[in-house]
Amino acid sequence: MNELPEKYLKFQQGFPEIFSAYERLGELLNTSSKLDSKTRLLVKLAIAIGAGLEGAVHSHTRKALDGGCTKEEIQGVVLLALTTLGFPSMMRAMTWVDDILNSKQ
Repeated sequence: MNELPEKYLKFQQGFPEIFSAYERLGELLNTSSKLDSKTRLLVKLAIAIGAGLEGAVHSHTRKALDGGCTKEEIQGVVLLALTTLGFPSMMRAMTWVDDILNSKQ
């Protein structure tokens, strides 16, 4: 399940200059961050969870796994959402994360 979403690929192909600038911005933000790589990956996942963005949660879960984060670390991020976002939102995020974790087994 490492295929990129069709909409993402269409954007990349349809707007190559904008996509390139977006990619460069992401790289600059990562290289200028004072956070280590795993922490950045988990923070990005937490932001996606907080924003309620299913596609972003899927993407950042995959990126976290690829970046060396454990299943337990990823689930820990989801559980931290419980007291801030509430039980239903945390469960929604857990479902999205499990979509990816279960596909990697």
